Amino acid sequence: MRRIRLTIAYDGTAFCGFQVQPDARTVEGELNRALSELTGENITVIGASRTDSGVHALGNIAVFDTESTIPAERFPFALLSFLPEDMKVTEGCEVPLSWHPRKQDCIKTYEYVYSCGRLEDPKSRLYAAFYESDPDIDKMCEAAGYLVGEHDFTSFANPSSQILKEGGSAVRTIYSIALREDGRTAGNENRTIRLSITGNGFLYNMVRIIAGTLMNVGTGRWTPEKVAEALSALDRTKAGPTAQARGLTLVSIRYIEGKEGSCEAKD
Repeated sequence: MRRIRLTIAYDGTAFCGFQVQPDARTVEGELNRALSELTGENITVIGASRTDSGVHALGNIAVFDTESTIPAERFPFALLSFLPEDMKVTEGCEVPLSWHPRKQDCIKTYEYVYSCGRLEDPKSRLYAAFYESDPDIDKMCEAAGYLVGEHDFTSFANPSSQILKEGGSAVRTIYSIALREDGRTAGNENRTIRLSITGNGFLYNMVRIIAGTLMNVGTGRWTPEKVAEALSALDRTKAGPTAQARGLTLVSIRYIEGKEGSCEAKD
């Protein structure tokens, strides 16, 4: 028996999230089907990040066990004819049978994209959240600074998070938050603003709540200092709204090999 680790990219628009659900199209369900058809085995993958409906990924991770002799690095090519067009495996490698994608220390990076202007750009509607506004990026950056470091992020987590329900810790470390604006393209007068967040793990909806809160600052509804107040309140009702799923992409999960910890996350 071998355990294979896959890196997965997908357009989350037509998926009802990562995790298998009855009578719903999911990333996990498509992976299970494709791998089972390829290997002739009954394959069930274990995912690293159980992204929500509409959330995209460039570098999610999943593992599965198999008796197949296909070289690990060949799985991305072997799966091409079995996977749908909105999903691809980009990398494969073999790991120890004990290796679990949610029980290793890791560094995760998400990107959130805002499209800001008078009218929504139809070309970006599936990959950016539209705001009819002209946000102040400098103010957003100032507010984001309060979130960098190790904090209790209870205020920035969905209360239905399994971790919180089970009495787990909401302490996470954000290593960096950056905002940048893309140049305008021909025919598109909207401002495209990209928010990049890197940390050691994220609670359910945490990135989207941060994105919604920072937009409150950018549009002048909040001062940057109010973000610090929301963080210290440890109360979800004190933070801003949960931004739309379609603006979010899981960019990468980088494992710190040789260390076991927790990379549990869902957004």
